[in-house]
Amino acid sequence: MKGSEKTDWEAEVAIIVGEPAYLIDESEAMSRTAGFCICHDGSEGAFQMERGGQWVRGKSGPTCGPLGPWLVTPDERDVQNRDAWLKVNGDRMQSGTTSTMIFGFATILAYLAQFIKLMPGDAITTGTPHSVGMAMDPPRFLKAGDVLRLGVDGLGEQRQQVMAHRRL
Repeated sequence: MKGSEKTDWEAEVAIIVGEPAYLIDESEAMSRTAGFCICHDGSEGAFQMERGGQWVRGKSGPTCGPLGPWLVTPDERDVQNRDAWLKVNGDRMQSGTTSTMIFGFATILAYLAQFIKLMPGDAITTGTPHSVGMAMDPPRFLKAGDVLRLGVDGLGEQRQQVMAHRRL
């Protein structure tokens, strides 16, 4: 993103909504889910934290949040106990498991559906393992040329290379 200076990484699982969901209970949540995929919920920390405290600015650039490589349906695999990881230039920066999430996938979807009518195709990012660059001492941010690999056991892997800003 133009003006990026504190771009951070976040390996996450995304819930993909399959059927409209509004005012549902947790017991209904998985039946409204098309599936799960990896999301690199990368964000620009300076836009989030130093420009009025609104996180949406730092997570809405044209290259933020790539999903994939594929969609895994809830009946194919239990994703509530999967290893998640992220490497920058070959160095493991994040390691965690979805079993330690503060809120499970059904809880997240049902909670959001109390306020928002979720529609098929909506993607809900769910949280990241510890060790984002902003939390390091000293902080470490992505720069042009860095190569990221991230994955979630059973959901595949992604690879991205950080590029200097160019007009899309």
